[in-house]
Amino acid sequence: MASPVAIIEEFIASHDLDAEQINPKTFLITLPGDKKLETHCALVIGDHSLGINAFVIRKPDENIPAVHDWLLRKNASMYSVAYAINELGDIYLVGRLPLAAINEQEIDRVLGAVLQYSDSSFNQLLELGFSTAIRREWAWRVSRGESLANLSAFEHLI
Repeated sequence: MASPVAIIEEFIASHDLDAEQINPKTFLITLPGDKKLETHCALVIGDHSLGINAFVIRKPDENIPAVHDWLLRKNASMYSVAYAINELGDIYLVGRLPLAAINEQEIDRVLGAVLQYSDSSFNQLLELGFSTAIRREWAWRVSRGESLANLSAFEHLI
């Protein structure tokens, strides 16, 4: 049986992912998305498990209880990772898998789940936690004739 390091290295190479091995047991992988253009995910090989940690969005500016409620409701139906907040209130996807479960198919499923959850939740989390900032940015761009293209998903807030 191949080592977890070898399995992850092989997976990264075979999927042409933007990745960096920052130490012998930690890989940083950049997953390309649509709504959230990039999700940065760390895979950390421990003594008994593989840790998964991916940044989703910084601490919301407003409506924090509603954001946390949304995250907790989503957690009930998720595969291999769950939403969590750190000591600053930033939102992450975190998970842990036993090393015996690590193979190329499982790495593919886990990274696919991270990308799906991060990308599909991004606009909803922005809307819930940053609607005032979005409105302010929209008004600023309109006043200067700037492009609104990357704010079009939030037009309904205006």
